[in-house]
Formats: sequence, structure tokens, C-alpha cells
Amino acid sequence: MPTVWKRIVFSVGSVLSLGSVALLVVALSTERWITGTILCQTGVDLVNASSPELSQFTGDIYYGLFQGGKTRKCGLGSRRYKIYIFPRLIRKVNGGLHMIIIFFHFIAIGFALVSLAFCIYNARKVPYQSIKGPLGLYLWNFIAAFFSSLGFACFIAAVRCHRLTERVANFRENLFHLVVLEENLGFSFWLCVASTVTHGVNILVVASSRIHLPKLQTKKPEEPTITGDDLLY
Repeated sequence: MPTVWKRIVFSVGSVLSLGSVALLVVALSTERWITGTILCQTGVDLVNASSPELSQFTGDIYYGLFQGGKTRKCGLGSRRYKIYIFPRLIRKVNGGLHMIIIFFHFIAIGFALVSLAFCIYNARKVPYQSIKGPLGLYLWNFIAAFFSSLGFACFIAAVRCHRLTERVANFRENLFHLVVLEENLGFSFWLCVASTVTHGVNILVVASSRIHLPKLQTKKPEEPTITGDDLLY
């Protein structure tokens, strides 16, 4: 059986691994990877709108890896639209890169689950093979953090280099052209970053299992010594 300290350490590691999985699942299932504002340039050009009137042509957009939404304002009021990345929009964006982003995050979830399983195993038993012990946990957490960081790095590349927001905003816009005024990384993206950081913290937690705490020694009570004088009494 592992010591109490190691059971505590690996239990904390299990919680961190489970938290990383939860963060990635929430990040993939939510729609706030990117939030921004869009301007209906066609409407502005038609009425030759000046600066105070631009608010009437400024909408918003948000999207994730699977779906999102936008509000378009082209002088006729607000029009809300739902955005679905699959199956048609994926052909308009860099589909290969988008699939790689999703694939990297699913790999990160897989190795986070492996880390969870090994943390539970080490909290209950002392492994006989080094790959099942802390060395294995270092490896699984590093791989999960690596693929998670690759996933959000590729997403940033898709947004900055391939103008992902502009392509998403102008999908099925035949009459109007929308210009992206501002785009920001949403909370779903930062959940993915937090998952990567969680694996780094988990590595430090697992490393602390090698700390040997001093054992508390209880002092035995001294046995009474019987002398010759005691026997006389």
C-alpha cells in the first residue's frame, strides 16, 4: 500500500486530470471561442454613412468549433442567424486545419483520461513498473498538454492567418459584405488554455510524491526500574 502522503498526492492528481477533461469537454461544446463585431460594409456604402451612423450597421458574431451565431445590421434592423460549421461551412474555411484542431483536442482528452486512470491506480497500489508510476504520469500529462496546446495554437493560426472570422461571417451572404471590426478570444478558448495549465500543475503535484516526509515516532514510556531499596520496602 502507498503511504498516506502518496495517496493524498495522487488523489489530487486525479482531481486535476478529471478537471482537465471537464474543461476540454466544455470548451468543445460551447460556442465562444471567438467573439467580435462585424460591420455591414455594403449598407454603409449605399447610404454613405458617417461615423455616428455606423452603429446602425454594426452587429456581433460568435462561434466555436462546431457552431455559433451572428447578428447582422444592414439598415433594415437586426437579423439573427445561427452558424453551423458542419456540414457546409467546413468547405468554405480551411477544413483540414479545422479538423486537425478538433482531432488534437480529442487526443488531449484521451491522454487526460489515461492520466486519470494511472493516478487512481497509484493512489491504491504501489506500481511494480516505472511506466505505471510517476514517470508514466509525467509522460501522459505532457502528451495531453502538448496536444491541447497544439490545438489552440492551430486555432489561433486559423483565425489570424486564414481569416476564419471573416469567412464565417460572410458565409451565404450574397448581397452584403461584412467586415470584421474586432475579434477577441472567448472564454471557450481560455478553457482550453486552462486545461493545458492544469496538466502542468499535475506534473508538479506528481513530482511532490517523491518527497519523503519524516515519520512521527512516539516515545515509549520508560519502564520502572526496581532497585534493592525498593524490595526492602
